Amino acid sequence: MSETTGASYAAAGVDIEAGDRAVELMKEWVKKTQRPEVAGLGGLGGFAGLFDASALKRYERPLLASATDGVGTKVDLARRMGVFDTIGHDLVGMVVDDLVVCGAEPLFMTDYICVGKVHPERVAAIVKGIAEGCVLAGCALVGGETAEHPGLLGPDDFDVAGAGTGVVEAEQLLGAHRIRKGDAVIAMASSGLHSNGYSLVRHVFFDRAGWSLDREVEEFGRTLGEELLEPTRIYSLDCLALTRTAEVHGFSHVTGGGLANNLARVVPDALHATVDRSTWAPGAVFDLVGRTGQVERLELEKTLNMGVGMIAIVPADSVDVALTTLADRGVESWVAGEITDRGAHASGAELVGEYAK
Repeated sequence: MSETTGASYAAAGVDIEAGDRAVELMKEWVKKTQRPEVAGLGGLGGFAGLFDASALKRYERPLLASATDGVGTKVDLARRMGVFDTIGHDLVGMVVDDLVVCGAEPLFMTDYICVGKVHPERVAAIVKGIAEGCVLAGCALVGGETAEHPGLLGPDDFDVAGAGTGVVEAEQLLGAHRIRKGDAVIAMASSGLHSNGYSLVRHVFFDRAGWSLDREVEEFGRTLGEELLEPTRIYSLDCLALTRTAEVHGFSHVTGGGLANNLARVVPDALHATVDRSTWAPGAVFDLVGRTGQVERLELEKTLNMGVGMIAIVPADSVDVALTTLADRGVESWVAGEITDRGAHASGAELVGEYAK
């Protein structure tokens, strides 16, 4: 009579011990993100992350803001390059910089990492990047989930997502209700592609041009892979600092859809934002995507950030102090446009002129 072996979770491809090992490796990084409101409350490994809401008593009418996002197909580049400790910066930036658009201070985040097979050191590296991003954003990483999905994902495949919560005083809420005719549009430089448009970028460089990630690109001064994996800039603390030194009417986080579409989201119906392309020169990566893929400019502009990652809308008499504040914080910024009457304009924002060379 032949012996049979019963089914098991391990035989199905899920390694619980590897998951436990990953948790132990990531603990030191999560600890670095602690804020006073989470210190001593449970810690990593509990069923839920805790945040001491008594800290909100100083607000007269606190509004909680929430956002969730991922980083799209950029994770495929991280996997192919074997670099896992930067993609977390992208995740944090995509979440917290949505929160700060309404003036909210990011308080805490949770993450979700889905893998085909748990490689403890790899998962810990991803969490390290998320934790470093949280430190840059001033928020706590209070928990998360690592899910192993054998059969659905390949052994080296993974994806990441995150959710964040912030708070803003109701009277200080930013948005379209504050924006006025004559306001200035201040652009803040991006660090590169950030985390949007990678399906187009990958199609251009890999499918059409046949380039490899280790190709040295003269325009970048580094390899294609290094340029494409450049982490998303995190603006939340810079934006919050700006609200303390200058009058700010609104922000716009330039993500999927491009600069004009995202700016239009915060412009009231009766007004119009005009952005002058001649006020900046997009980085080499944007030009190279366009030339290599023969991508039309309007297609580029509705897909990529074109060198602008965040927009601040301020009254004209706050421009100088706003630019000084951002410069003091190491953020390249410039006046890129203005708010005018809507008139006959079909959309709430548009780009005009030609880019600087």
